[in-house]
Amino acid sequence: MVMRNVSRFGDWPEHVIAGLVIIGIAAIRGNKRWIYLGLTMIVACALAGLAARGLKIATGRARPSVKHELGWNGPRINPKYNSFPSGHTAATTAFFGVLFFANRKLALALLPFPLLIAASRMYVAAHYLSDVVCAAILGILIAWLCARYRPPPIS
Repeated sequence: MVMRNVSRFGDWPEHVIAGLVIIGIAAIRGNKRWIYLGLTMIVACALAGLAARGLKIATGRARPSVKHELGWNGPRINPKYNSFPSGHTAATTAFFGVLFFANRKLALALLPFPLLIAASRMYVAAHYLSDVVCAAILGILIAWLCARYRPPPIS
C-alpha cells in the first residue's frame, strides 16, 4: 500500500508543487538564488518528463504487467506499451538532480525520495529495472544541462 501511494504521488504535479513552495519561501525571504533554483528544478522536471514521454511513444516497450510482448511493433501511444523509460523516475531525478548540483548536502539528505519513487515504479509492475536506470540517467543529464545553463539571478 505504501509503495502504491509513493508511485501515485511521485509524479510531476507533486514536484511542481514542491518547486513552487521553494520559490514561495525564497521569495518571502528575498533569496533570489533559491527562486531561480526552484524555477530551474521545475523546468528540469518538465523537460525530463517531455523527453521520457517522447521516448516512451517511440520505443513502444510493453510494461511488465503485459502478459506477452510481441516485440517492437513501432511507436505506440497505448499506456500498456509506454514502459521505457520511466517518466516518474526521469522527472524526479531531474528535479532533485538540479538541487544536487546546487547543494549536495541537502540533495543527499533528500536522496531517499527519488530512490523510493524509482523503486515504487518497479514494485507496482509499471517498469523494468532498465526503464528506471535509463530514466535516472536521462534525468541526471537534463538536470546537469539545466543547472549548467540556467540564467543567473537578476541583481
